[in-house]
Amino acid sequence: MRSTRHTAMSRWLLALLLLASTGQLAMAGDDGGSRYTGKTFASRSPVLARDGMAATSQPLATAVAVDVLKRGGSAVDAAIAANAMLGLVEPSACGIGGDLFAIVWDPKTRRLHGYNGSGRSPRGLSYEEFVKQLGAEGPIQPFTPLAVSVPGAVDGWFALHERFGKLPMSELLAPAIRYARSGYPVSQVEAADWADAIALILEPDDPANSFGNLKKTYLVNGQAPKTGEVFHNPDLAGSYEKIAKDGRDAFYRGDIARTIAAYLKRLGGFVDAEDLARHRGEWVDPVSVTYRGYQVFELPPNGQGIAALQMLNLLEAYDLAGMGRDSADFWHLLVETKKLAYEDRARFYADPEFAAAPVQALLSKKYAAERRKLIRMDRAAQQLPAGEPPEHGDTTYISTADSDGMMVSLIQSTYWEFGSGLVPDGLGFALQNRGVAFNFDKKHANVYAPNKRPFHTIIPAFVLKDGQPVFSFGVMGGFVQPQGHVQILVNLIDFGMNVQEAGDAARFVHSGSSQPTGEVMRDGGTLELETGVPTEVVEALRARGHTVVHGERLFVGGYQGIWRDSINGVYHGASEMRFDGAAMGY
Repeated sequence: MRSTRHTAMSRWLLALLLLASTGQLAMAGDDGGSRYTGKTFASRSPVLARDGMAATSQPLATAVAVDVLKRGGSAVDAAIAANAMLGLVEPSACGIGGDLFAIVWDPKTRRLHGYNGSGRSPRGLSYEEFVKQLGAEGPIQPFTPLAVSVPGAVDGWFALHERFGKLPMSELLAPAIRYARSGYPVSQVEAADWADAIALILEPDDPANSFGNLKKTYLVNGQAPKTGEVFHNPDLAGSYEKIAKDGRDAFYRGDIARTIAAYLKRLGGFVDAEDLARHRGEWVDPVSVTYRGYQVFELPPNGQGIAALQMLNLLEAYDLAGMGRDSADFWHLLVETKKLAYEDRARFYADPEFAAAPVQALLSKKYAAERRKLIRMDRAAQQLPAGEPPEHGDTTYISTADSDGMMVSLIQSTYWEFGSGLVPDGLGFALQNRGVAFNFDKKHANVYAPNKRPFHTIIPAFVLKDGQPVFSFGVMGGFVQPQGHVQILVNLIDFGMNVQEAGDAARFVHSGSSQPTGEVMRDGGTLELETGVPTEVVEALRARGHTVVHGERLFVGGYQGIWRDSINGVYHGASEMRFDGAAMGY
C-alpha cells in the first residue's frame, strides 16, 4: 500500500537522469532527445522469448519462476514459486500473511478466470465491540492486532494450483526454502524500503513488546540488513516446509493456524482458529470495457480495479495521441478522469456480499458520457460528487507465461510495509493490516462488519484483442494502481510504445481523492509529476488550479508486464526500471 520505495528509488533515478541529460546513456529505442519525452525512450530493451516468460520486482524471484517453467511447470506454477520467493526477498511488500488476487488466461478453455483471495474480518467481533476496542470511531491503527484480517494468499496458491498447476507444491516452494535457509543478498531498493518500514513501525513505544518477533525475524544485529548483506529466514523456511508437506491445511487448520490464533489472542486480537479454518477465496468473473478496440479486464469489487476501467471509458472520447504527452491538456485529462473515477470508488467499492456495487452501470459508456460533462479543460476540479449510476441488477506483482500459452496476472500484498508489523511466534512472516481499509460510517458500503472483506487496493489486469490474449500486467502501489494501469495502457495503445517504454515513460500520481475509508476531497488534491514532464507543462497545470509537486516524490508504482505477439508466437517482457526487478524468458 503506502510505500517508502521512493526513498531508495529517488537516489537511483536521480543518477540515471543525470547520465541521460549528459548524453552518456544510450538505450534501445532512444531517439537522442529527452529520456522522458514519451516518444521512444526505454531504459532497456523488452525481453523476448518464445517458450516462457516471467516478470517480477526481484531478479531472484524471476529466475526461480523461469526455472519452474523450464522444468515443465505451468505459468501458475511459476507465479506461485515466484510469490513464495518474493515473500522471502521482498518481505516489506508481501508474504503469506497477506492476500492474493489473480487473472489467468487458460488456453484450453480460451477464457479468463479471476480469483479473489482476500480474507475477512473476525466473525466474532461486532461493529460495536470494534469501536469500543478502539476507544473512538476510527481510524484503525495500522500496527495493532485490530487491523489484522484473515490472510488469503496460501489458500489462493492452492486454489490456483488445483485448477492450473502441473508440478507438486513441494517442488514450487523448494527454491524459497533453500534460499531462506542458506541466505540471499538483499537488493538495493528493498534494503531502503526495509529500513524505512522498520523505522516507521518501531517509532512508537512498544511497552507490550508487540514487535519483538518483528525485530527477531527482520533485523540483523539490531538493524535492517543493508544492500548486499546476506539475510536468512529459517522460520519462514519452516513455515514453507509445513505447507509443502501438509498443504493448505497446515496454514488454516494445523500448527501455523494455531500459532497465529494464540499469538493474536495474547496481543488482544480477534482473528481466531475458527476464522482461519473457515477461510476460502473465490473464483470470480473478470469485468471489462473496450478501449480503442482492446478489451481491458479487471476484477470486480471488493477491489479497486474497475476504477481503471471507468477512467478508460472517460478518456476514450478524447484524441490523446493528437494532444501529445508534452501537453497540459493530456496530463489535465488523466488527472480529472482519475478524480471522477475515485469519487465512485470512495462511495461504491466494497465487499459485494454486504453492499453490491452497480458494476455494470458504472462501466457503461452512457454513464461515462454523463460523468464526462463534469470535466472542465480550463480548470482543475476541487471537489466532485460521486455519480448516480442507474440501478442494475505495498504489494508485489507477478506476470508469467508458459509454452502452452497460459498467462497469469497475479498480485499479492500485506498492505502496509510488513503489514501490521506483527510476526507470529517462530513463523517468519508478518500478518497483513487490511482492516485499516474499513469505514466507520454505518451508512457506507465499506463500513466494518464481522466476517466481511475490506476494500482492497491490489489489482491484477489483463487485455484481450479480438478474443486473443495480448497483455498481462500490473502496477503495484496502493491507491496508485488504477491510475498506473491507465497510464501504461495509454502509452501502449494511444502512443504506440513497446512494453518496456510504456513503463519507463514519465508518470503522474494524484493523491487526495475521496476514499472508501471516509476522507473527502475538498481542495483538488495533489498532483505529483516525474521530472520528465516539461516545466512549461507543469506551470500550465498550476495555472489551471492543480497543486503540483514536480520531481520531489518519485514513487509512481511498480510495473511488470508481458505482451504476447500472437503472429510470431513471441512473449515481450518488461520490468519496472525504478525497482530491483527483471523480466526473463527462454
